[in-house]
Parts: sequence; C-alpha cells; structure tokens
Amino acid sequence: MDLHKNPRAVLGCFLIFSTFFPDASANFVFSVSHKFNGRDGRSLSELKAHDSLRHGRILAGSASAVDVQLGGNGRPSETGLYFAKLGIGSPSKDYFVQVDTGSDILWVNCIDCTNCPKKSDIGVKLTLYDPKGSSSSNAVTCNQEFCTSKYNGQLPGCQPDLLCQYDVTYGDGSATAGYFVKDTIQFDKGTNGSVVFGCGAKQSGQLGKSSEALDGILGFGQANSSVFSQLAASGKVKKQFAHCLDNVGGGGIFAIGEVVEPKVKNTTPLVRGQAHYNVVMEAIEVGGDVLQLASDAFDTGSNAGTIIDSGTTLGYLPEEVFDAVMKKILAKQPDLKLHTVDDQFTCFQFSNNVDKGFPLVKFHFKNSASLTVYPHDYLFQLKEDVWCSGWQSSGLKSKSGDSMTLLGDLVLSNKLVIYDLENQMIGWTDYNCSSSIKVRNEKTGGVDTIGAHNLSSASPFTTGRLLLTFFLLISAVF
Repeated sequence: MDLHKNPRAVLGCFLIFSTFFPDASANFVFSVSHKFNGRDGRSLSELKAHDSLRHGRILAGSASAVDVQLGGNGRPSETGLYFAKLGIGSPSKDYFVQVDTGSDILWVNCIDCTNCPKKSDIGVKLTLYDPKGSSSSNAVTCNQEFCTSKYNGQLPGCQPDLLCQYDVTYGDGSATAGYFVKDTIQFDKGTNGSVVFGCGAKQSGQLGKSSEALDGILGFGQANSSVFSQLAASGKVKKQFAHCLDNVGGGGIFAIGEVVEPKVKNTTPLVRGQAHYNVVMEAIEVGGDVLQLASDAFDTGSNAGTIIDSGTTLGYLPEEVFDAVMKKILAKQPDLKLHTVDDQFTCFQFSNNVDKGFPLVKFHFKNSASLTVYPHDYLFQLKEDVWCSGWQSSGLKSKSGDSMTLLGDLVLSNKLVIYDLENQMIGWTDYNCSSSIKVRNEKTGGVDTIGAHNLSSASPFTTGRLLLTFFLLISAVF
C-alpha cells in the first residue's frame, strides 16, 4: 500500500464520545495484542506504508489506575502495532481495536458494513457489531447535544430521526464512514460504561483487506475526542498515561494514571497546540559526537517539533539529518557491504555483537532531556547474520509538505515513557518492561501495581511463514 504521499488523515467528521462510569472505584482493564502477529506475506515496504497510515489516521468521580494489557513486539521483521480487546454490547462480545497514540477516535465495523473484512490474517477473530443485537444499544441522532456541539451547531438538513454521521479519509485514499451509536463497553475486570462511538458502515482501501484487518481503531491521542481524554474529563482517570514496550520478550506495560514508581526525571515539555505528542529536539549525538546540523534541521513547519508515536514502528528523520546519522553509524564499520532490500531498507551482513560494533544514538531535547537508542533497537535482524537499519529518510511528511521527525517503537522500546497532559510534558527512562510499575489510585488513596502482559495471537506456524517472506526478500542479495 502506497501511503507516502500524505500520511496524515484528513478527518471529514469527528467521532464523539459521551462516557459515564457508575463505578467510581473500579480499575479498568482491557487486553492488548499486536496487530501484525503472525501476518502472512507482509513485505518490508508494507511495514513502512503501515507506519504512514498509522501516523495519518491521524463525569464526576475519582481517578483510578487503568491496566491495559499488552501483547506482541515492535520488531519490524515480526510485528507493527498493538491492539486491545474490548467487550461491547449486551450481551457483551469481544472486539479487537487498534490502540493508537497518534489518533483520537473510536470506531468498529458494523453488521451492515460494505467491504468490511470478515476475517483477519493477523490471528484474531473478527466480529461485526450489530446494534440490533445489543439490548443496550441506542441510536445517536444529529440533533443530540454531543453531535451539535462537536460540529458547532446543527448540521444542514438535520431532522430528529437522522443519524449523526462520521467520515474519515486517510492519505492513501482508504476511508471509513458510518454513524454513531451509544452502547456499553466492558473491560476485563467487569467495569463497564456507556460510550458513543462510530459504527462503521463502509470501508475502502486497505481498511477493507483481510491482510491487516481489525475490528476498528481506538485512538489514544490528546484531542478531546479520544477515549483517554474523555475518561480524564470525566474524572475517572488522571490525564496521564505510560507505556513500556518490551522488544525482547514481547508485550509490556500500558497504564493510565500517575506513575509513582519508578520516578521519571528525564522530561521535556510538549509543544502546545499540536494534535500529537510533539517535543523540541535540539541535537543528535552519535557515538559520543554531536552532529553538526543546520540550526533549523528539526523545524517541521506548521507541524512543530518531533513527534513521539508508540504506534509507529520505525524512526523517520529529515533527509539532511538521516544522511548525517547513517554516515556516522556506518563509519564504525567501513568494510560493510551494503544492500538495499525492498527498495528502501539499508541492510548488511554482520556476524558479531551489534551493540559492540555500532555506536549509541542519543537525542537531546529541550530542558536537557536526552533519549538513548541502542544498536539492538535501531537495527533489526532479518536472519542470523543479516541486519537492517530502522532509520528512514523523509518517509513521512506533514500536510504542508514539510519533512517530519517521527520517533516510533525502535526508539521507544525497552523504556518507560510517561505522557503527562496535566503538566504538558513527556518523559522516559530505560526500564525492564517485563516487570511492573506503581500507579496512584486517586479513589482509594493507595497505589496499584501494574504488571507486564504478553498477549500473543500468532501461532508459531504463521510467524514462521511471515519470517520466510522476509528471507525470500533478501535471498537475491545475500
């Protein structure tokens, strides 16, 4: 799928959420697994296109901690993003929805959908939502308050019996359209709430294909329309969350609430007025040497700052920055014979320890914050002695055409990353993502321990077929 032209989603309409949680003391838990687990036949270029799409999609009470169970891993040769399992309706049925810090809406495919996938190649069972099959489902009309407030008034031609519509178009032309319903969402520990979400009636492009199909998307962005923002506005959770993505054993930690242990002191402010989690990068250090770059190397026009996005797999740098970083990395091994795999990935044979053979890359941000990326993170292994670089040049651009600096899972893996929207900052620390963290429970006054999870949907057979596809890609050059 070619998504390189414009990865940012153009929202025709916006999903609206109205959430009510009667049980103020409950912890909310929903299972998360990895979207590309066991996917058969995905190419490396498809992974990069997937990054473009993912980047482009683009109530009174006391706050408690939320444990989001994770699965999968961020290795480019195996997986690409994470998804959650939610129970929706009465009786409750399971739905697998993509968890995305780079988008802000929730929608699921519905029973009357045109071109909705009926099966998935990534190892999960798909379910079409049927509003008539749920006793707790209610229609949402265009004259209701949340619809009129979201669209700044009543839509032209609105009548009391007309449904409130949504329409999302992505940069590659893929689109989802439908209408809003209100129904109960259930989390793993039995906590439920009534939520307004999109009922997908028509999918087009990649969204209609079974190769990477899910039941929908759950945005975790900072806009008011995201589930996270709605929960925070309701007073049920703090406007803070954290993740620790385990790129060694798989899975990891995802929690909503204030992390009290470990203490994260390495923080930098978020750029205000941005739709995503943007920060100001000031310098890059490779192997202990600060790269000599133009003062405006990290300026990205109207899309200010560097984007931190756990939903993107690779790392994207402006061409000037990419060239300087790769030159310095490869200078440590001048005798390497480089090959281009899938027309875009720089790969090579290397039989020794990559952490000893290649330099650390360290990003420096405003407020003296720094983030270290290790060779075993920015290099991914295709087979025993074949490695490829996860750094990409100008692969993603903003709406205005400016190059983006976007740091995905290869940078964020094996670190506890905290998003503090109350104080408009983001921070990180190296951490064992197979362990646990402690999150404050505002309701009880205590502290909840949030442990690591590793939900896997892929069988060894399907994962083996996936890796075989990559081996075939490199057989001609190695």
